[in-house]
Amino acid sequence: MDLLKTMSVSASGMHAQGKRMQIISENLANKDSVGKTANEDPYRRKVLSFKNVLDRENGVTKVQVGRITEDKSEFDLKFEPSHPAANEDGYIKLPNVNSLVEMMDMKETQRSYQANLGVIDASKKMIMRTLDILK
Repeated sequence: MDLLKTMSVSASGMHAQGKRMQIISENLANKDSVGKTANEDPYRRKVLSFKNVLDRENGVTKVQVGRITEDKSEFDLKFEPSHPAANEDGYIKLPNVNSLVEMMDMKETQRSYQANLGVIDASKKMIMRTLDILK
């Protein structure tokens, strides 16, 4: 495979991981966002998927962000009768965001990003060495 194509594939992976990091950050920022009224749901966790896309021009398969969907898991309940979002039993719905899960996803995203960056660095060094040999 051409080194420039390799760098292109890694760059697409870095772009997709960047978008994943944005979604994780959004989830963490809204982990305490509850509804304002009794019937309003709190923030629902977002999940991102990837898909492979064939780049016909270069003849390589790249990674792209697939769909961004909402996590359909149940909301936790917390007894807080004085809250404006409390139902008739005094419970409020909490967002379905688990900080530990988000932190693990963030770490995985970071490592994937670093791996793609490492491929780009290695490709760049090979190109530079090839150019040095040709001098």
